[in-house]
Amino acid sequence: MTLVDIEVGLKQQRGTLDLQDIVESAATFLEGAPAREIIRWAAATFGDRLCLTSSMSDALLIDLVSRVKPGVDVLFIDTGYHFAETIGTRDAVRQVYDVNVIDIKPSRTVEEQDRDLGPRLFGRNPDLCCFLRKVEPLNRALEPYLAWISGIRRDESPSRAGSKVVEWDAKRQMVKVNPIAAWTQEDVDNYIADNGVLINPLHYDNYPSIGCAPCTRQVAEGEDPRSGRWAGLGKVECGIHL
Repeated sequence: MTLVDIEVGLKQQRGTLDLQDIVESAATFLEGAPAREIIRWAAATFGDRLCLTSSMSDALLIDLVSRVKPGVDVLFIDTGYHFAETIGTRDAVRQVYDVNVIDIKPSRTVEEQDRDLGPRLFGRNPDLCCFLRKVEPLNRALEPYLAWISGIRRDESPSRAGSKVVEWDAKRQMVKVNPIAAWTQEDVDNYIADNGVLINPLHYDNYPSIGCAPCTRQVAEGEDPRSGRWAGLGKVECGIHL
């Protein structure tokens, strides 16, 4: 079976095909392929039922995908706790790239969450805060799609080391595509420099990994790039990729 066979089979049987059937074959065929080829396969296979997510730490994934699939939906989770620089990066992305940025909001505003669950939930129960403000809103937003593209990389953390370029997202019952899973930080830096990719200005102020403002700190030279996320809380993932 070739990738063409997989694509044709999916298009012919989209109403009844178990999407898990294509994941293993695609992951094998596409392992080691250039990121753009992986994205091209995903766009041809899933069409308008494909989206990508972005935290607006940079626009690398947006740049890559928009070159293959102009007008693609980009889901941005507006948690209510973002740095102003992150919101500014989102606004710049809307102006610069041929994409459709969709703001995803939690069911409660920050004020409503403080009223219902008490203030500073992010410090008392960060897992619950991340679930309410990131995971649950994204789960709702992904429902219309068959597949989503993520920018996670294997070298970011031990929890991501086993990521495949195409995976079955069992939690959401859909396909997850990780086109830059095998990239290193050097690959990222080179692509950004070579293509003039927009990046969040916080990167210039020692924030190599950017999340919500209350749970993100600057990172000292030599520290792990993700050590500034949920520092001191014994937490390494928001839950989206678990």
